[in-house]
Amino acid sequence: MTLLTIENISKRYGPVQALKDISLEVSAGSRTAVVGPSGSGKTTLLRIIAGFEQPDVGRVTLDGDLLADGPATVPAHKRGIGVVSQDGALFPHLSVAENIGFGFERGAAGREKRVLELLDMVELDRGMLARRPHQLSGGQQQRVALARAARPQATADAARRTFLGTRYRSAGKYAQGRCARAAGGRHHHYSRHP
Repeated sequence: MTLLTIENISKRYGPVQALKDISLEVSAGSRTAVVGPSGSGKTTLLRIIAGFEQPDVGRVTLDGDLLADGPATVPAHKRGIGVVSQDGALFPHLSVAENIGFGFERGAAGREKRVLELLDMVELDRGMLARRPHQLSGGQQQRVALARAARPQATADAARRTFLGTRYRSAGKYAQGRCARAAGGRHHHYSRHP
């Protein structure tokens, strides 16, 4: 069964052709890596899938739902796709707990419990819950971003490669694997600069 279908996606930024006639099918239960040199359109493709950009032409379908048909798109916040960018993109004014819980409805039953489960999943100390992003190392920030992307309503994680620093590379792969297992079969798409 096909989970994600990208059909003939093209995107220009002024005179720059970022994507031209890109098509891809991702089967349910599979993992897909988007690789290529810097500037080849990997991030643009992932941003279109996540809903942060609109294609000029082409369609994006996720689990049978049409998310984009040219510039007509479903907004990012209604797609149920978790995103971890290369820099983590944490909200600097929010604590670790607030960043992880950002996708949850305030006051929802079990919200605090789920935040703790996600923190444990990426192996961060519970003593970090009140810290702000500037009080964390780069690797810790990326783990918080990964935990936030693994929220229950996420059906696909469009993720830039995390834990790029040499010290965090093996820890990152381990944490990503734990997130994939905890996500219960959800898809995780990674892009990577060579």
